[in-house]
Amino acid sequence: MLRILLSAQNSPARLSGLLLIPPVQPCCSGPSKSGDRPFGAGPVQGLQRLLEQARSPGELLRWLSQNPTKVRAHHYPVALRRLGQLLVSQPRPSPVEQATLRDLSQLIIRNCPSFDVHTIHVCLHLAVLLGFPSDGPLLCALEQERRSRLLPKPPSPHQPTIHGGQRLEMALSCPHFLRYPRQHLIRSLAEARPEELTPHVMVLLAQHLARHRLREPQLLEAIAHFLVVEEAQLNSKVVQKLVLPFGRLNYLPLEQQFMPCLERILAREAGVAPLATVNILMSLCQLQCLPFRALQFVFSPSFINHINGTPPSLIVRRYLSLLDTAVELELPGYQGPRLPQRQRVPIFPQPLITDRARCKYSHKDIVAEGLRQLLGEEKYRQDLTVPPGYCTDFLLCVGSSGAVLPMRTQDPFLPYPPRSCQQDQPGSNPTIQHSTQRVVLMLRERWHFCRDGRVLLGSRALRERHLGLMGYQLLPLPFEELESQRGLPQLKSYLRQKLQALGLRWGPEGG
Repeated sequence: MLRILLSAQNSPARLSGLLLIPPVQPCCSGPSKSGDRPFGAGPVQGLQRLLEQARSPGELLRWLSQNPTKVRAHHYPVALRRLGQLLVSQPRPSPVEQATLRDLSQLIIRNCPSFDVHTIHVCLHLAVLLGFPSDGPLLCALEQERRSRLLPKPPSPHQPTIHGGQRLEMALSCPHFLRYPRQHLIRSLAEARPEELTPHVMVLLAQHLARHRLREPQLLEAIAHFLVVEEAQLNSKVVQKLVLPFGRLNYLPLEQQFMPCLERILAREAGVAPLATVNILMSLCQLQCLPFRALQFVFSPSFINHINGTPPSLIVRRYLSLLDTAVELELPGYQGPRLPQRQRVPIFPQPLITDRARCKYSHKDIVAEGLRQLLGEEKYRQDLTVPPGYCTDFLLCVGSSGAVLPMRTQDPFLPYPPRSCQQDQPGSNPTIQHSTQRVVLMLRERWHFCRDGRVLLGSRALRERHLGLMGYQLLPLPFEELESQRGLPQLKSYLRQKLQALGLRWGPEGG
C-alpha cells in the first residue's frame, strides 16, 4: 500500500485530501499540574496557531527554525498539513519554495528520531500526499524510523538483568504508559526483592491505580503493607501519595496496622507539612475513618493561623470545610474544636473537573431536555450548589402530596447544619421537619465508578452520603440504565417511571 502511494503523482485532488486530515494534537498520559489548562497551553500552543495560520511555506519554515525551544514533535505534522493547504492553489511550487521544501524536510529528518510512532505515521502519510519522492531523504528517514520502532532490539549480551522492582518502575515511568496489564503489575511486584520496592516505585504504583481507577485489592494491599513496614522512613509528603488511591477507590485495606500506622504518622508529621496532612485526612474522610486526635490538631487555632497567608491556604480551607462537614454529619461523638465560621468556604462550588472535562460524553444535557419536556423548566434546577457547598445535578421541590412544585415558589435549600438528626444508627438519614421535600437526581456516569463499574469513587460516595444525611432524597440515575435508552422518547419514559416510583406527580402527564 505504501509503495502504491509513493508511486502516485502529486495532484490538486491528492493535496485537497490533506484538508480532511484532522489537526494533530499533543499526547498527554495523565492529568497535569496545571489543572484545567490543556497540555501544551501557552507558548507551545501559540506556536501551533502560528503554523496553522502561516501564509507561505517560507513562513512555516521560519516559525519552526527560529523557535527551537518551543517546537514539539506534534508541530511537524501541523506544518506539513498547512503546507498541503497552501499548495492546493499552486500544486507546482516556485524554485524558491522548492528550496524551502528541502530545508523543511531536512528539519524533519534531523528531529524525527524524537517522534513517537503516531507522529511518524502521520508525517509519513502527509509527505506521501505532498508528493515527496519515494527514494528521497525525507521518506527514507521516516520509513527507517517507522521500521526501527517495529523491530524489537536484540538484547545485549552485557545487558544487566532487570529485576521485578526495576521492571515495575520502568513500566510505570514510561511517558506513553496508560493502563498496564493487571497481571504484569502483580507479577512484577511479586518478583521484586524487598530492597527494590522503594518509596518512589510504590508512589508510582499508587498514582497509576488512582489515575486509572484500578481497584486491584492485591496491589492496594501491597501498598498498605509497604506503608506499615516502612513507617519510620516515610514523611507525610510521601504518605499522602501512598494513601491517595485508598480514598479515591473507596477501598479500606485489610492490613490491621494501616490505621494505627497513619495515626502515628499524622501525630509525628502534622505540623511539618500542612497540605500533606490535610490530604491524608481527606483520603481517610472518604473511607469514614477520621482519627479524632488529628482532627483536633487541624482545627486548632495554631494550625489555622499557620496556614493563613500561605500559598495553599484556599485549598486547605476548602478541605478543612469538608472535614468540618464530615464531623457535623458523621461524627456525633467528636467533642474537639471545629472550623470557625469565618474560615469556611464552599466545598465544591461547581461541577468537578472530571465532569467538565468529559461533558461531551455526559448524559446531563439529554436528561435536562427530558426533564424540561416532562416537567417544564420552572420545576427543576440544574447544577445548583447547596450548603455547605455540594453541587447537585438536578434538584426538585416536592410537596407533601407528592406534587412537583415550581422552583420560584420554594426555597430549594435545606438548612445546614440540619436542625435535628437521628444519628444513633450508622448511615441513618436525618429527619427534617419540612413539608417540602427536596429530591436530587444524581447522574452516575461511567467515570464516577472504579474501572470495574461497581464501586463508586470515594469522592462521589462521600457527596451522596452527605447529601442524604442533610435530608435530600437521592434518586440515582446509573449509566447502565441511561446508556440503554434509545433517544429522547425512551429517556422521557425512563424518567417518568423513576419519578413516579417515588410517588411524584405533575401536570397532565403525571396523572
